[in-house]
Amino acid sequence: MRGPCRRQSMSRDLTRNTLPASANGTAAVVRGAPGVASLVTCLLLGQAGQAHADTTAQADAAGELKRLSVEELMNVEVTSVAKEPQRLLQAAASIQVITAQDIRRSGATSIPEALRLADNLQVSQINAHDWAISARGFNTNLANKLLVLIDGRAVYTPLYGGVLWDVQDYLLEDVDRIEVISGPGGTLWGANAVNGVINIVTRAARDTQGLYVSGGGGQQLREQAGVRFGAAPSPDIQLRVYGKYTKYADEVTATGASAADSPHMGRGGFRLDAQPSAPDRLTLQGDLYNGTEADGINGEAGRSGANVLGRWRHTAASGASMSVQVYYDHTYLSQPFAAAPPNPPFFAGFPAASLTDTLNTTDVDFQYHFGWGTRQKLAWGLGYRSTHETDNDLSLVRFTPSALDQALYSGFLQDEIQLGSGVYLTVGSKLEHNDYTGYEVEPSGRVQWSLDSRQLLWAAISRAVRTPSRYDRDLLIPSGLINAPPPLQFPATYLQGSADFHSEALVAYEAGYRAELVPGLTGSLSAFYNDYHDLRSATATPTTATYVFPYPVYFQNNVEGDTYGLELSGSYQLLDWWRLHAGYDLLRENIHAEPGRSDATGATNETADPQQQLALRSSMDLPHAVTLDAALRWVDTVHINNGPTGGPVTGTVPSYFGLDSRLAWRVNARLEVSVVGQNLLHARHIEYGFPLPLREQIVRSVFGKITWAY
Repeated sequence: MRGPCRRQSMSRDLTRNTLPASANGTAAVVRGAPGVASLVTCLLLGQAGQAHADTTAQADAAGELKRLSVEELMNVEVTSVAKEPQRLLQAAASIQVITAQDIRRSGATSIPEALRLADNLQVSQINAHDWAISARGFNTNLANKLLVLIDGRAVYTPLYGGVLWDVQDYLLEDVDRIEVISGPGGTLWGANAVNGVINIVTRAARDTQGLYVSGGGGQQLREQAGVRFGAAPSPDIQLRVYGKYTKYADEVTATGASAADSPHMGRGGFRLDAQPSAPDRLTLQGDLYNGTEADGINGEAGRSGANVLGRWRHTAASGASMSVQVYYDHTYLSQPFAAAPPNPPFFAGFPAASLTDTLNTTDVDFQYHFGWGTRQKLAWGLGYRSTHETDNDLSLVRFTPSALDQALYSGFLQDEIQLGSGVYLTVGSKLEHNDYTGYEVEPSGRVQWSLDSRQLLWAAISRAVRTPSRYDRDLLIPSGLINAPPPLQFPATYLQGSADFHSEALVAYEAGYRAELVPGLTGSLSAFYNDYHDLRSATATPTTATYVFPYPVYFQNNVEGDTYGLELSGSYQLLDWWRLHAGYDLLRENIHAEPGRSDATGATNETADPQQQLALRSSMDLPHAVTLDAALRWVDTVHINNGPTGGPVTGTVPSYFGLDSRLAWRVNARLEVSVVGQNLLHARHIEYGFPLPLREQIVRSVFGKITWAY
């Protein structure tokens, strides 16, 4: 029996489209729409005749699944820590890398599902289309302290300062790796990289040549189909185009009834890579998508968008490099709200309404990296971003002004200094100017010591900020209407953004150790202490009158606190054909109103995080080109306040075990069949939110997949 992870040199063959077993062959599903079923049937019949002739190719393909050994994983190239390539073992940060092989073997059907593989994230599924994802706490459906990039394009919405996870979907076979940093990254990446950075890197066009097809369906994953074609018009130009369609079924409520939250989305895109000369690289890529998602009693929400990105990189003979990147991003969402029922005798309901948000973003980024003398590496860069956002309608939720143009200017400088053999000091800062708060400074200092070629110690101190979003500054939500004949109805209370709301600030202290402890065993340990100031609060405006309407509640910066914790992970090659991985996350939070100030509801849900998380994964390569993978996770109880910060616990999300598993058979070098089970231990369970009868619960799911590549 050949081992799953032979110690071979790392190769890009890992992701080539001939589906050498370690390629990103994530799947087609065997149960779905008639067209998809026909596609699957044709693929199976077409391949059956040549199965015997492909016996030798099948054996070679099975060996290809074992490309990355545990040791080679420590040499994976990452770019998120220093904005230039470096070995994972030499990256002075709490970073984990989700490889293409990890994604394929997990059976993940979306980017949020793949992010469950990062031990240093808190990932909770809310319903069939919404997720709460964060690092080191403050996880909500509107989490706003995590920066997410896809090939250098920030997928950030200034509407509330977070990520629209329901539209961040790609053909997962095209993802090369996902770099996940827990801890601030403001010096290089700017505002909102407070608690972490997720950098999703897609594969170069040269690694996706030929035809790839997938399709199918199952229980919750009702339909999923994908196609990609890559070609090389000339030796110096490679391109690919792709399309994907996904439809999920409804989740259920606590009563077992349908949650009426099923989404579906279609998307497509392209990438072109060119090398006009030896030192120059050009990339042009783009995507577009359109879909809808049911939202219970509220009706159907719409999501659509498009983006295009261009990048030029030049590397001089001296080793210095510079790059220019420009992108344009358009997003549109419509969110309906059902009519609110009346609440007599004093309050009346609201009529049905819908929020529409249109955002157009243009971003330009320049970077230059060079060596200075024999002991220093410097990097500097400049950036500009403009946004035009329009929010329409709303009797229930509104933003004032309805249309807003904003500009962001930024620059950074970073210097890496070699202090001695294997000892480096990195210092730098980012300076930004935004229209809400003016100038923001985000400095950092980082020291690393390579004890030898297999061990790294590091420590860092950093400052990061979260700048205001439209939610913080421009929001207006009436909470009820005085029950009187029109036109005498008016709001009883309202929640309002404040022009005085300024940036939230963090000073973080971190230290870590990463090593290949013995051949076949790697480990990483990180500890952190985060000191937060000026966090968002909701403060009622005092009034001397007993019945003064409307009664305003404003967003202010009245909350402070600290968090601390540990992040531990390790991988072990138990046998030549069996690899194990384990991760543990400990988090403690102490968030409260500042002395002499108050907070009505502002931070209550921002600290609703599990104190502990545990993950165990197993990957086995069995005889006859069969692979078996399983991922077990345990998430601690989440305690929820429903009142002032620091108030009594009023609800809990129970702790739970979750188990996902995938069984796959590589029929030959081009065809793979797999069966995936998700949430296998429970018929249904809740992962996020205050427990209510209508709260969505995540159900058990089983589906099959097929992939074919030529």
